[in-house]
Amino acid sequence: MAHVTHEQLDRLLEQALLLDDHGALARQLDALAHGYESGEVSRAAILVLAAEEWRQAGQPATALDRFQSAVDDGGEVLVDPRSGIADTLFELDRPDEAGDVIAAIKADGWNAATALTIAETLAAYGDLDGAHEWATEGVRACVPGTALRESLLRTRYRIRIDLGLPEDDLDALLDAIKGP
Repeated sequence: MAHVTHEQLDRLLEQALLLDDHGALARQLDALAHGYESGEVSRAAILVLAAEEWRQAGQPATALDRFQSAVDDGGEVLVDPRSGIADTLFELDRPDEAGDVIAAIKADGWNAATALTIAETLAAYGDLDGAHEWATEGVRACVPGTALRESLLRTRYRIRIDLGLPEDDLDALLDAIKGP
């Protein structure tokens, strides 16, 4: 059984980056999750990392399985793993299922990091109105002065440009961050 620390995960990620082998990293993360006992990082968070690596390795079906395992695990994660399920379903050209997953997230409650992920996913797959709604709600739910809020504001601004919308009060907040 493994006790997992942030430092161990960072080392694994750095190694994989150097080797550029997403499949190998995904397998290592699967092994960590399988032998998980306790640690600074939840089993669910490790499963989400594994899912992301499986996607990068061109294995979306395996990624879906790992995202679902993270949901089933219920451990602490920064971003709702269902947002990864939705993104992968879009990738697999299953937009109706992806939309159902996003609707479930909206109904169940979400955090600002999840809102950012969903906004970026929807924008990437052409639903700019939905992306704008998620980004706007994410900004409003986010603590002012955080990097996450700045990311949401930037994403929202890019979406608004693509939609041809005029600057509004939230865009002005981004102007204030940029400075003179």
